[in-house]
Amino acid sequence: MVKMVPRRGWLRLSFLGLLAVCALVYVYYYSSAAGTPQSLKEKPQADSLRGSGSAADRRAERQSDGGSSSVDGSDLGSGGGQVIPSRACQPISAPKTDVNTVDQFPKFEFQPAWMRGKEFWDTNFEKRYLKRRAKWKKLPLKVFLMPHSHNDPGWLKTYEEYYFHQTSKILQNMIDKLKVHNNMTFIWSEISFLSLWYERAHPTLRQQLKELVSSGRLEIVTGGWVMTDEANVHLYAMVDQLIEGHQWLSNVLGVQPVSGWSVDPFGHGAAVPYLLHESGLKGTVIQRIHYAWKQWLAEQQLGDFHWRQVWDTTGDSDILCHNRPYDIYSIKHSCGPHPQICLGYDFRKVPGEYTEYTIKSVPIDDHNVKQKAELLLEQYGRTGSLYPHNVVLVPIGDDFRYDHATEWDQQYASYSRLLNFINSDPKYHANVQFGTLKDYFAEVQNRMRDYPSLQGDFFVYSDIFSEGRPAYWSGYFATRPYWKVLDRQLEASLRSAEILYTWAYAWAVQEGQARVVQLLEKDYEKLVRARRNLALFQHHDAITGTSKSYVMHDYAIKLHEGLHDTIALAGEAAEALLLTPGAMASLDHRAAPLHHLQPDFERSTYERLPRKLPITVPRDQPRLMVMFNSLGQRRYEVVKVLISTLDIRVTDEHGHEVPIQINPVWNDTGNGMAILSTQYELLFVADLPPLSVITYSIHRTHDSTMDNRASVYSNNYAPAPDQNYSPPFETRDVLPGDIQLESDHLKLLFDGTTGMLRSITDKTSGHVTQTAIRYAAYPSAQFKSGAYLFKPDPNAREPEEDVLSGAKPRLFIHSGPVASELSVMFGAVLMHTTRILHTAHQPLSSAVYMENTFNLGGKYNSTETPGFPPHFRETEMFMRIMTDIDNGAEPTFYTDQSGLNMQKRVRVQRIGIQGNYYPITSSTMIEDSGPGRRLTLLTDHATGAAAWQQGWLEVMVERRTFYDDARGMGEGVTDQKRTVGRYWLLVENTQGPEPVARLSLAAHHLSNDLNYPTIPLINEGLNADQLNSGAHLITRPLPCPLHLMTFRTLPEPQYPSLLPSRAALMIFHNQAPSCTTSAAVETCSGLNDSPFPGTELTLQVGSIQLTSLTATSSQGPITTLPELHIPHHRLRALTLTFPQPPPPTPAD
Repeated sequence: MVKMVPRRGWLRLSFLGLLAVCALVYVYYYSSAAGTPQSLKEKPQADSLRGSGSAADRRAERQSDGGSSSVDGSDLGSGGGQVIPSRACQPISAPKTDVNTVDQFPKFEFQPAWMRGKEFWDTNFEKRYLKRRAKWKKLPLKVFLMPHSHNDPGWLKTYEEYYFHQTSKILQNMIDKLKVHNNMTFIWSEISFLSLWYERAHPTLRQQLKELVSSGRLEIVTGGWVMTDEANVHLYAMVDQLIEGHQWLSNVLGVQPVSGWSVDPFGHGAAVPYLLHESGLKGTVIQRIHYAWKQWLAEQQLGDFHWRQVWDTTGDSDILCHNRPYDIYSIKHSCGPHPQICLGYDFRKVPGEYTEYTIKSVPIDDHNVKQKAELLLEQYGRTGSLYPHNVVLVPIGDDFRYDHATEWDQQYASYSRLLNFINSDPKYHANVQFGTLKDYFAEVQNRMRDYPSLQGDFFVYSDIFSEGRPAYWSGYFATRPYWKVLDRQLEASLRSAEILYTWAYAWAVQEGQARVVQLLEKDYEKLVRARRNLALFQHHDAITGTSKSYVMHDYAIKLHEGLHDTIALAGEAAEALLLTPGAMASLDHRAAPLHHLQPDFERSTYERLPRKLPITVPRDQPRLMVMFNSLGQRRYEVVKVLISTLDIRVTDEHGHEVPIQINPVWNDTGNGMAILSTQYELLFVADLPPLSVITYSIHRTHDSTMDNRASVYSNNYAPAPDQNYSPPFETRDVLPGDIQLESDHLKLLFDGTTGMLRSITDKTSGHVTQTAIRYAAYPSAQFKSGAYLFKPDPNAREPEEDVLSGAKPRLFIHSGPVASELSVMFGAVLMHTTRILHTAHQPLSSAVYMENTFNLGGKYNSTETPGFPPHFRETEMFMRIMTDIDNGAEPTFYTDQSGLNMQKRVRVQRIGIQGNYYPITSSTMIEDSGPGRRLTLLTDHATGAAAWQQGWLEVMVERRTFYDDARGMGEGVTDQKRTVGRYWLLVENTQGPEPVARLSLAAHHLSNDLNYPTIPLINEGLNADQLNSGAHLITRPLPCPLHLMTFRTLPEPQYPSLLPSRAALMIFHNQAPSCTTSAAVETCSGLNDSPFPGTELTLQVGSIQLTSLTATSSQGPITTLPELHIPHHRLRALTLTFPQPPPPTPAD
């Protein structure tokens, strides 16, 4: 339903006219609040888009030559849904810890006197060191020297360029030199590089690598495919890269990491420590945290602490964490608090290299060893005084170090002389030796039993500008959103392909479908490659957008390749699961590939957005559309496809007709927008059972009707091509005044000039929430804001640029039986769409869908959008929602931690907007300080979010900075592309903030839909009767909180990148919805922490083992899925082994 609300001041007549104006003002005021403006157009609304049907109607059967597995569709999709508040929802208490980062951070001094010199060491630190030095006899200084080389899988060069130019040499030198220097140690973390080297290495070198690992002198740390970013990476991809690395290590080297090493991500979140704990690691190291945190942790001697999750009162998920006390992981910033002294202990001397350390350092010999050893020992001692245990870890390395064989000899020779000199003299009461992280943590635990506990995280990271001012690394949260969206598209496609592949492969093996097994085994290598391409992009200079532009291009090519392959694999697996026995026999006979299910779009290159292809429907036979619901709960999915004709109807897998809506497709003529007569947009809501592949059919009808066509409003129609032209839709002009979209549940009021949302009314309660949306931009400070850093220009005339000022927005409204939507275009720079659905199904009926299409890399047109600076220079564009929610005088909001949980944030005004932007990967929210309302914004890609003023919530949309920010990349960010960002906006009633912030059940449900959409696959070449109507993987839906994160086929250990095994890894996440926020979700029921009794896979399962997160260590067997218990917020993993098919019976 669309309504136009007249504006005040139109009628300026006589006395009677003035009375009329007063009457209109009165009506307008009250109608905008409680809602009865004059109706100009009212389409018939559907109370429900889908009838529930009988159990028999919804029964689907998977047929095959070897038998059948029947699943009752009513059990999969029935039930009254879940409503909260509910007595079944268990409250969660917050843990009590020694440090809460949210409480402590605002107390810091952010401009201390030492900032210009960048060294926090002062007389108080020195006095404490001298007191500790006097006690070395009782508590000797213990120092572990740890050679390392930080290898970025892409940054200034591509992954392959780094490997062939430097990393391959480092790994070769590592093997050679650790054999020669038999007490030297080394650590390695990036398995993406190690696996590449191993594939090319001679068997003798492979064996030597295994021996070094076995001896303990070479420790594999973390073991992820990359050293993952911790701000932009969503939980699925974070786990994916960890599994890929750990599986390779387990299968190839027979090793399981026990120590974490995360020294280069730009700030640290709580998700990575939790995942490391669940993967069996015992301790981890972090490096890049705010300089104020480094000072304070050093003052309090809290450098080693138990990192506790904000939802864990028991400490069961704690991991021991070591914070490196100084700036970064180089030798200059590792030996002690004085970098200029430490520079003298970097002994690398490579001909042709001239650096600050080659000037400062000289090799150690008999003449200088005493003086150099005692000077170094003072630095080590000062570092030891920052910890209660007096144990010091000293990394010896930097980016791509040890690529020359001479450096190994130089570092080893000089450090050996130093440690031998110190160790040989008892008066020093110190012991220095080569070691690894495992050695360090073992010694710390030997000396110390109880550790302080800390909850929260370490965002936002800040180092210091050269002039002694804070430099906040909050820019990369939103740098290059096109790549961040592409990353999530591959994540969703890979996850679907993993589940479908595992299902189809296990089924084909069990049913003896040799041809399907052969085809799927052949394509397993593509699945592994897609995993690794996604995993590679989680690197902390990839998904962050902080690599050179040509390197980002290389990453995107890999992502696009993975996207193409996983969509094809999903189609193959879905086809195998749906083929009828007769069609399957024909497949074997013809040896034909499974290539009949194709996506409804094409994307020849990553640089272009997907282009929808119109579906042609013949009159004699329907076109089948196959959809896979990868979630463990039933879902209602909004499906949009292009069609070439208006006489269309749609039926579900049971033959029931479903309501549809046909929208126009517009063409920009340069003189207004014209409605195409050859393409139309078909919109309907699909009812998808959990973990099921089902078919919908598009039929031609004998005649078309106007009932399912949208009514169209616009202020920018192109002139009619001729006098006799009759548009295929009912078209009207947008009248002056504000605009209202209305459904049975919601009423949305828009500014009639800008097309931006102003308020949302919940028609059930009558509550009106102000939700004014504004687009604006922060002008960037030149050389201070770039790929990494965010800093608005302090010298700008205005702190925010009204970039849409002076633009002439073009408005388009479509309203029909399925949805009403308003789109507003501002030139070629921005198109913003808002949509509500006409459905009774919760939570779709209570949510507002928003979509942004933006392009700051296109042609600048000062006429269309004069508010933008020329060529969009130094523009950091955001979308702000301004509400009347009272979230505190110091505004409080919440952001997700990589999708694991929500983290509280409180504004610290002293550090500016740049210090108050926080990363989100999927959600952010604000709520009233007491009982009232909550506003949640869900997003489909990572970005930054802030709540700078009370009631405000904003997210960064795009950043374009022409200047480098002096953090190593060496160039600005000017490769913006046309990007689409998708959002859900929810306004909910809440009883007030909980001790542990949680998304509502509705928000979780919508977020899962947003993150893992279905991709319609169109049947190309098969007759409709050659496909069954559906196939189901699970006999019962999962309870509402339980999310199936992945179900992936594990590799054959002997051929880890080539062949699938008969085992699969299944990971569940308990998303733990809020107990205080009202929500209703019709498509799931139960708040259980375990699958319902009777929940089984429709596959034969030989055994089920509880396992570590990455499936490298077993934790005991269970017999059924309902035995699995997944406490709130946690992840739990299972390995399922599928039986081999019985041998064929010999003929008589």
